[in-house]
Amino acid sequence: MVSTGIALIFVLMAGLAAALFFEQANNSVIVVVAACLGAYMALNIGANDVANNMGPAVGANALTMGGAIAIAVVFESAGALLAGGDVVSTIAKGIIAPESMGNATTFIWAMMAALLSAALWINLATWVGAPVSTTHSVVGGVMGAGIAAVGFAAVSWHTMSTIAASWVISPVLGGVVAALFLALIKSRIIYREDKIAAARTWVPVLVGIMAGAFAAYLALKGLSKVFSVELHSALLIGLVVGIVTWVVMIPLIRKQSEGLENRNKSLKVLFGIPLIVSAALLSFAHGANDVANAVGPLAAIVQASGTGSFTDAVSIPTWVMVMGAFGISFGLFLFGPKLIRMVGGQITKLNPMRAYCVALSAAITVILASWLGLPVSSTHIAVGGVFGVGFFREWDAERPRYAPEERRRRKLVRRSHFMTIIAAWVITVPAAAILSAVIFFGIQSVAG
Repeated sequence: MVSTGIALIFVLMAGLAAALFFEQANNSVIVVVAACLGAYMALNIGANDVANNMGPAVGANALTMGGAIAIAVVFESAGALLAGGDVVSTIAKGIIAPESMGNATTFIWAMMAALLSAALWINLATWVGAPVSTTHSVVGGVMGAGIAAVGFAAVSWHTMSTIAASWVISPVLGGVVAALFLALIKSRIIYREDKIAAARTWVPVLVGIMAGAFAAYLALKGLSKVFSVELHSALLIGLVVGIVTWVVMIPLIRKQSEGLENRNKSLKVLFGIPLIVSAALLSFAHGANDVANAVGPLAAIVQASGTGSFTDAVSIPTWVMVMGAFGISFGLFLFGPKLIRMVGGQITKLNPMRAYCVALSAAITVILASWLGLPVSSTHIAVGGVFGVGFFREWDAERPRYAPEERRRRKLVRRSHFMTIIAAWVITVPAAAILSAVIFFGIQSVAG
């Protein structure tokens, strides 16, 4: 009840901030209500979405829960405030043609319905323990409200088909990339007679790949507010950073590995710090990318209420961005541990090497998808990476190296979690859409 009480106080403070910062008196009540809904949405993103970045590091015991929350709060907020996108399309991802709404009032009701439905759906998903895509929830909410307002013709079905494709593409790509890196680590380090000597060769290479991947990822996705970078330039930045990191890490890993015993437990020491750094960078990139998606509908309501314009690109006011950043931090701190534990330890058992593969796959998959022009979800990639690592372990255990009893014991991917999460992914867009349509009709009947 304490957590719920603190969350309620934050929502009320967001409404108060909106009353102070929004200057047009005639629509101030609408903006105050919308700000409260936006704060509620941000809390739910913190509770659900951030677990994907921090869960693997916590599950691998590289970070304590308190340490993970502290790092995530700092880097999520920094990503949102320093590199968060300052312009979003009027309606998320071009799902609905804004001009089809007819007037600003209908548009505002639709955005309110989208915001509330997405927040309620993420809240429900967190309660049942399913990590879902924030972006897909917002997209479903916008689609449902748009259909309720002006009919099916207003929806861009081509855009919706690419989003539906990402349900399959994101987790499969994330899982395959994570499994490939785990296979590399096992074959080149873990299964070698002299594990420490092998680690001295390969850990700098893997850390260099991670540094290069994250440099390209942040240049491509996380720093759009600071400067715009094309894919080939981002890849070049990543290559340079990766090579420099590899060279720097060779003497550092050699020194760190001195005196370590030739066993798997010693390898965890070498992967600990890179894993923590990768979790922090994932949080920064998530803050930069997903906060704009979350507060986009709120920013659209603020602009439409203030100027009456709802067809132009939407600039996100600073106070809206700050509210989104703080909301995510509060949501993570108050309600995040449940999903962090689930992603980090209840799908499959993670150690620093496996968790490192998951973090690495998240950055590489986004770059690969950008190169191929495929729509992907960071949530689906990260959770898909955990599944990929788990299923690879099962496949690896089926080999003759283990006795039959040991092979049975090693089936460590929990099928119940697997089915719950897949089901939640599939129904996120339609569920948010139906909920949004119902809310829109409710708002319209009360207001009209």
